Amino acid sequence: MGASRPVIAWLASLGLGSLGCGEVVDRQAVLPYRDPRLPIETRVEDLLARMTLDEKIGQMTLPSMKVIERDHVRAHLLGAVLSGGGEAPEDNRPVAWANLVDGLQEAALSTRLGIPLLYGVDAVHGHGNVYGATIFPHNIGLGAIGDEALVQLVTAATAVEVAATGIRWNYAPCLAVPQDLRWGRTYEGFSEDTALVASLGAAAVRGLQGEALAMGVLATGKHFIADGGTTWGTSTREGYFIDQGDARLDEATLRTVHLPPYRAAIAAGARSIMASFSSVNGVRMHANSALITGLLKEELGFTGFVVSDWDALTQLEGSSRDQVTTAINAGIDLVMVPRAYVELMDDLRAVVEGGRVTQDRIDDAVRRILRVKLELGLFEQPYADRSLLPRVGAQDHRDLAREAVQRSQVLLVNRNATLPLARTGGAVLVAGAAADDVGTQSGGWTIEWAGKPGPITPGSTILDGLREQLADRTVMFDPEGLFAVDGSNVIADVAVVVLGEAPYAEGVGDRASLALSADQLAVLERAKARASRVVLVVISGRPLVLGPAYANADAIVAAWLPGSEGAGVADVLVGAAPFEGRLPFTWPVDMTQVPYAASAGPPLFPRGHGLRYP
Repeated sequence: MGASRPVIAWLASLGLGSLGCGEVVDRQAVLPYRDPRLPIETRVEDLLARMTLDEKIGQMTLPSMKVIERDHVRAHLLGAVLSGGGEAPEDNRPVAWANLVDGLQEAALSTRLGIPLLYGVDAVHGHGNVYGATIFPHNIGLGAIGDEALVQLVTAATAVEVAATGIRWNYAPCLAVPQDLRWGRTYEGFSEDTALVASLGAAAVRGLQGEALAMGVLATGKHFIADGGTTWGTSTREGYFIDQGDARLDEATLRTVHLPPYRAAIAAGARSIMASFSSVNGVRMHANSALITGLLKEELGFTGFVVSDWDALTQLEGSSRDQVTTAINAGIDLVMVPRAYVELMDDLRAVVEGGRVTQDRIDDAVRRILRVKLELGLFEQPYADRSLLPRVGAQDHRDLAREAVQRSQVLLVNRNATLPLARTGGAVLVAGAAADDVGTQSGGWTIEWAGKPGPITPGSTILDGLREQLADRTVMFDPEGLFAVDGSNVIADVAVVVLGEAPYAEGVGDRASLALSADQLAVLERAKARASRVVLVVISGRPLVLGPAYANADAIVAAWLPGSEGAGVADVLVGAAPFEGRLPFTWPVDMTQVPYAASAGPPLFPRGHGLRYP
């Protein structure tokens, strides 16, 4: 990232001037913590020694942009701000994001010590909050590809689009190893297979952070630990069944199934870890010093910082002061407190002054945060690199996303060589509203927290791709599968029916049943009555129970949540690209096999299943 004018001005204000090629020259005495020529640990200790308790508490506080203005950053000495899912500037364009972040950064730099702000966002499959950004397939789709190199390219492209808006901290990758498909976060996991999650999670860290952290975006492994292993029915939140629940498991399972992705991510350079809302054997992770401090920090040697999840301290026992005492003493370094941040700061100050949290624990937390900020190069380049703004939604990124879509498709069934579709011939019928819906195919964490159907951001749909690839055939679309023209039913050789899940995120996506609805099955039946052969394309964040759809379709494709470049699905349906994907999760026959155990009998499709064209 090249230096921008604001960066040059900032360097000048510190007594540093540009010599080109990233070199700097001393123009006056420079405080040690501001001198990029000194070792990072020297700079950390120098800065820490200069800080007051209020300045340290400011570094440990992470409010939402919804309650923050520039004056608040300055007045409260804040060190970090985030945008939660769906939280965006009123003008949701990349340049408006850069203006927002730079404005808050300017306020942070105007404080006594001028410690730069760290801004965070959930860019879990591309810079999803930003209108016009490239939306890549969710992790479950990347898991179907299983290619570390591609994951690294996808996350590197994401990092460029995130950095263009001035943001240098991404709450990704998700390192969960989902064991129960009913969990609404299943699509955020690469696979049910620990080894695959570990390899692709490490690749995602490398892609986001680049060869050196100062050249990339800070990755965040989440959610520590065993969020993918919680037991159905243990969630304490109304309407949730497994999300934020309790992982009831022995230590061997914790270490063999859920820990390896964190080892791999840390080895790949991850410097931020997010604690999970969930519990392990009844102990909330945000209160679990044995796992956060003992396992993560001491045993694994993690020297970055641990951030809490959204307002998670409020789920702990006791008063607000009890909650902050418990969490900080457990090892939480940075508290995500989206709304009541002033109260949090008052509480933290009080428990330190009262001796419930030691000054050493505060210094440890702040030291970790400052270390990562210095590693990121924020002190030298705190502002957005606006030369990157044209890269948001750039065509080469969309081309990469389309390739990822193509390679993530899994051919489950192909009876009588129904696929690939011929490029010439009679009409092709396309049914199902999801066939022409960017919002549905992108899923959650897209423009809004839970996503929503409709043209919510630029992109291509499966229908767009079919019309592009089958330009020499008539492609007819009817969301309900009726296909009547002038009162007469249309009869065709083939119908493509696109069914699946409406968008959702985390707990609101917990589902007791994964069966296709009666309405969806009716669309398939109507299309089948109009065509000799039927291709079923399943848009979903997890394997679904197909029921009668399994027998009523001649070919079945798992398309996952492909993102903004849905035309890539059509590329594979017509044979312009090969089927490469293999199932990253076991696909059940019915709900008696969820969560899957071999004792429940053979699944409909085992993990690793995926057909190929001859």
